[in-house]
Amino acid sequence: MAKSEAAVLCPHVMIFPLPLQGPVKCMLKLAEMLSLAGIRVTFLNSHHVQRRIPDSAAYLTTKYRNFRFQTLPDGLPDDNPRTGDQILNLLQSMEDVSQPLFRQILHSAATPVTCLIADGVFTFAARVAKDAGLPLLYFDTISPCGLWGLLSLPTLIQAGEVPFADEELDEVVGGMEGGVMRRRDLPSFCRIKDMKDPIIELVIKEAKHIPLAQGLIFNTFQHLDAPILSQMLSICPNIYAVGPLHAHLKTRLAADAASNSIWEEDKSCISWLHSQPPKSVIYVSIGSLAVMTRVQLYEIWHGLVNSGARFLWARRPGSVSGSEPDDEVPLDLLEGTKERGYVVSWVPQEEVLAHPSVGGFLTHSGWNSTLESIVAGKPMICWPFHADQQVNGRYVGEVWKLGLDMKDSCDRVVVEKMIRELMEVRKDFFLERAHAMAKLAHSSVGPGGSSSLDFDRLIQDIKMMNIPMNKIL
Repeated sequence: MAKSEAAVLCPHVMIFPLPLQGPVKCMLKLAEMLSLAGIRVTFLNSHHVQRRIPDSAAYLTTKYRNFRFQTLPDGLPDDNPRTGDQILNLLQSMEDVSQPLFRQILHSAATPVTCLIADGVFTFAARVAKDAGLPLLYFDTISPCGLWGLLSLPTLIQAGEVPFADEELDEVVGGMEGGVMRRRDLPSFCRIKDMKDPIIELVIKEAKHIPLAQGLIFNTFQHLDAPILSQMLSICPNIYAVGPLHAHLKTRLAADAASNSIWEEDKSCISWLHSQPPKSVIYVSIGSLAVMTRVQLYEIWHGLVNSGARFLWARRPGSVSGSEPDDEVPLDLLEGTKERGYVVSWVPQEEVLAHPSVGGFLTHSGWNSTLESIVAGKPMICWPFHADQQVNGRYVGEVWKLGLDMKDSCDRVVVEKMIRELMEVRKDFFLERAHAMAKLAHSSVGPGGSSSLDFDRLIQDIKMMNIPMNKIL
């Protein structure tokens, strides 16, 4: 068989995620689904992330002969925390350090790469793919509604909606679909006053590059995001809504998938949950990037204890700024936590959210967490930090009505009130809404479901992508 014929019969996809917990976790699930479908996959990881997922890496490369990892530096020193405030530095260092090595890896692949799937924030991927003569699929692992907010930024600037003329954050934003978006609900970068700020320039650059891809992959499903996905067709004619990926992969495996977390999970929390009454626990997590202040920590903590609810709190190391291990904690918080709470550094989140004792989720509204909560049928209290999370919180509260939006507030009285509303006062309403959406999520990834059909179409399209002539020659 000729080299070109063999390559067409066995497509080779290179996947390049933003090397952070959320994007890597999400893209690894897509990568495993591609491997299950017989696609050769090279997963391009940073040295830093690869060192933190040894078990997951060993599982994937052992189970799938067509799956391999390759690594490159992200350009940041090992001791950099890589939290939310470091993302701009991470992106700049990857542009300078990782991009040239990415080109080398792409061109020196033993088996020619036939398709590139890159995180949508990597604007340089469009240029690299064009130079290599490769089709590019962007996979933006944030929410579609959040990405639409990003893509709308140039229009909002032109219309004078951004930057805001004043601090009235409840003003409705004109020109946005449905008229539900207030200023406070726009992506966090829209609050920046200087339109020459590096973040604003990066977002505008990304908005220009997203349409250059041959297709856009989203971790969502039609019943949840149909209006936004319809609008996305004006940006790119090939839209693949293949989520929720964690549920989709489980369906295709007909078994539970391996954890892809770069944080070590403390599974003792599952034993604690086993001893709690059904729907009595509110689970709390601000994700892998966000950092709260010491004041915010204690306001949330007081709100949790004062609400009288049982709570499981995933409080990762480094998630509280200005806090020391030996800080003196008020006695009422220690007693309240001892009676009704359980605090660990990290949890197996999908398992926690699926547990019958969990009745709600106080979340930073990251997209993976939002989808995991939706699939588990658990209502949310949204306390967003940055990027698409402000948009996600608004959609959870106002559009999908799956919980409450607590953005821009961190007061113990508000926290207590919202926990009581979610877990007691409007418990039945929110659970009914959440269960209905969970049912739609599961049907979307089942046989004949919209996400299942979109994934099958993605596989067929990847198989139709021929390797570039310069590789054959």
